[in-house]
Amino acid sequence: MTAPAWQALTTQPDGLSESPFWHPHEQRLYWVDIPGRRLARVKVQHFTEALGEVEYWPVPEEPGCMAPVVGGGVIVALRDGIYRGRTWGGPLELLAAAPYDTTRLRFNDGKCDAQGHFWAGTMYEPRDQAEGVLYRLQGPSLQAMAGQCTVANGLAWSPDGKTLYWSDTGSHRIRAWDWDATTSTLSGERVFHQAALKPPGWSWGNTSGPPYGGRPDGATVDAQGNYYSAMYEGRRIVKFSPQGEVLTVIETPVQCTTMPCFGGEDLQTLFITTSRNGRSEAELAAMPLSGCVFARRVDVPGLPVNFYQP
Repeated sequence: MTAPAWQALTTQPDGLSESPFWHPHEQRLYWVDIPGRRLARVKVQHFTEALGEVEYWPVPEEPGCMAPVVGGGVIVALRDGIYRGRTWGGPLELLAAAPYDTTRLRFNDGKCDAQGHFWAGTMYEPRDQAEGVLYRLQGPSLQAMAGQCTVANGLAWSPDGKTLYWSDTGSHRIRAWDWDATTSTLSGERVFHQAALKPPGWSWGNTSGPPYGGRPDGATVDAQGNYYSAMYEGRRIVKFSPQGEVLTVIETPVQCTTMPCFGGEDLQTLFITTSRNGRSEAELAAMPLSGCVFARRVDVPGLPVNFYQP
């Protein structure tokens, strides 16, 4: 049986698209373009086809992640804080200011938990120290939940909500914790997967050197509890069992996949965002759709997106 092919949902690339989510009430896919400083959305038909043009919403700073809000609109993490936008393209309302030095850190990957709380991790832009922190929005303040991270990514929860996953792209490591939503505590920290580090001197197109499988970027979980990690620079998504066993390697159409999510009416469409930011001319000539959003059908459905509850 032939594996389903990836379809390009968009053909005009973003610099670095991230944080996709499927909005079930609108039949739209949402995502952010971090260096482009804009939010994006598009209607989707026939599971993998865009219906009309992508709608863009320029924002004043780099958006790391966003999530839908109960009652309408989105919550988005910009460099200097967490904001709510009640209408598409409308004004942004500051919910919580960033509790860090915005000249050296910014928000990156994040999403909502099943209880409707918004989480967002930070990345340390010099990338030489593990100063990134995972925050949870509590009213008007941000509570630090975990740390020791260079580039926060891969946030996801198991279907029962009892396991939290969080990756550090810089160290090529995915960690897991036991999560107790009743007491709002993380415990039992462990290494879920340690990917092989990037070989010295590795570059795209150099086939004479050692292979490189990429480093864990954004992630999602399916209805069976399997964890899907986008392996940046690895041209693949790795599907892990809840025990951390590699189940499947899904090749992707471009080198730098940033984050997967499930969508469509049956949640059996896998969407991926990708990057072209900082890539070589040779790589972009070979993969001109780098930075676009892609989709394909899958056998196992995902989980519906969690909405932020104000």
